Amino acid sequence: MQLPRLPCLCLSMLLAQLIASLALADWHRLEAPLMGTSVSVELWHEDAAAGEAAARAVMSEYHRINEAMSTYREDSEISHVNREAHRVAVRISEELFELIARSLALSEASDGAFDITFDSVGQHYDFRAGELPDAADLETGVAALDYRLVELDEQQRTVRFLAPGVRINLGGIAKGYAIERGAQLLLARGIEHALLNAGGDSRVIGDRRGQAWVVGVRDPRNRDAVVVRLPIDNEAISTSGDYERYFERDGVRYHHILNPRTGHPVSGVRSATVIGPDATLTDGLSTTIFVMGVSRGMALIASMPGYEAVMIDAEGRLAYSSGLAPPP
Repeated sequence: MQLPRLPCLCLSMLLAQLIASLALADWHRLEAPLMGTSVSVELWHEDAAAGEAAARAVMSEYHRINEAMSTYREDSEISHVNREAHRVAVRISEELFELIARSLALSEASDGAFDITFDSVGQHYDFRAGELPDAADLETGVAALDYRLVELDEQQRTVRFLAPGVRINLGGIAKGYAIERGAQLLLARGIEHALLNAGGDSRVIGDRRGQAWVVGVRDPRNRDAVVVRLPIDNEAISTSGDYERYFERDGVRYHHILNPRTGHPVSGVRSATVIGPDATLTDGLSTTIFVMGVSRGMALIASMPGYEAVMIDAEGRLAYSSGLAPPP
């Protein structure tokens, strides 16, 4: 008796469909220059069209946030605030209001080490041209560098500056916010494996399909070397360093992370890396503990459950928070 051939044919068709489906499943990656750095998203999806659409949605979100929060754009919402808030209370979007509020809360928690008014002085530095502010600009800028000069009205959803010369800049927290927003978009679409990046800030969803995402902390004095590699899973990691935007003059390194009390670049730390569940906060914290220095910075991290840090001091020595410290 000869068995019918139909079941074999059906099996062949199913196998062909499965192979075709697997051929569509892949990693999807997009990258673009934005926010003064390079931003990217890499994700896995079993359907090519859905994966590409998800990646495009993240890139659109990056662009939207940049359009609202870039001080380099005259038409951005934050540029409008910087032009008008010293004269009148400016009504702003709920999104910008909340991010400014989070920034001011971090300023309070760090005794002013994190300060979005740094641009009151920072606008006078030109790191590409290697130019420093003159004495008059530095003095005027430092007088306006104080987060307490930024007043929020929650009921009216307005922001007002309490002194002339105040400028805010969210460069120390907005990139982390952008990738956190991107991650939330992907999670809403059911994405289970992804890596989002904006300069020194990264946010991962899940693992790399069976392997941990591993992020390296670069050597601040050798761009091709890594001092430590850290596996992360469903977390964010942010690094602030004195090698990102800087120039050297007479043996002194002038970089973009300024001491809010003096208006001069911070000394004593080469880089600060923070790991935790929220990229907005890891971004802000990496800048914060860089300014605070190793001892005070690590004390702040110790007070924040779920967050860990690695710092490299001016001598190149590594310091770890308690949850990352290697065994003795």
